[in-house]
Amino acid sequence: MLGIFNDKQIDALLHSQVIGRIGCHADNRTYVVPVTYVYDEGKIICHSREGLKLEMMRKNPEVCFEVDNLQNMANWQSVILWGSFEELSGKEAKEAMEKLIERMKPFMTSETAHPLEPGESHERRGTSGFTAIVYQIKIQEKTGRFEKR
Repeated sequence: MLGIFNDKQIDALLHSQVIGRIGCHADNRTYVVPVTYVYDEGKIICHSREGLKLEMMRKNPEVCFEVDNLQNMANWQSVILWGSFEELSGKEAKEAMEKLIERMKPFMTSETAHPLEPGESHERRGTSGFTAIVYQIKIQEKTGRFEKR
């Protein structure tokens, strides 16, 4: 049976997963990349080090985000969101990072899996270690589908 998720089912899938994919587009180029995330109060919260993804989202903050749960080809769930990228700083970034770390604790099995303190972009660009730029995607639209046999 193919079906369409309602908002409650979409939220349940978003809460149940920790890896999603961000699609961003800038300078006539599209980039899709997996990220760890936490779903909190209608927002997707993520972190990253400086790189192509952040460069593109700063140029064009309109993004797409996808999460799926695949058991097999006849039993799957998928959610797609559209929203706006917003870089966080200060207290807001610290609180968002705390939510991310709490959600990711069961998956953090090595020292390299732990990001350092969040910071302002201009403070982090010159560093060589893994420093976290924390951001959120404010959801503007969402849809979900599933198949279950």
